[in-house]
Amino acid sequence: MQISIRDYIVDNFKNSPIDEIEASINSSIESNEEVVLPGLGVFFEILWNNSDKNNKDFILSVLKNNL
Repeated sequence: MQISIRDYIVDNFKNSPIDEIEASINSSIESNEEVVLPGLGVFFEILWNNSDKNNKDFILSVLKNNL
């Protein structure tokens, strides 16, 4: 059986309130474990795919300034 990480993350959080999503993101980052990176990547993919050019430019600027 093959599990899609994207589908799992979306299904797991689609009905979650914003504060629960935020808590999950913060917890994942604070854990400093690489196992959470695919889930954060799914969140980033959703953010990126649903951002306009201005938001993408902002995201890229934040990333570039902090690398």
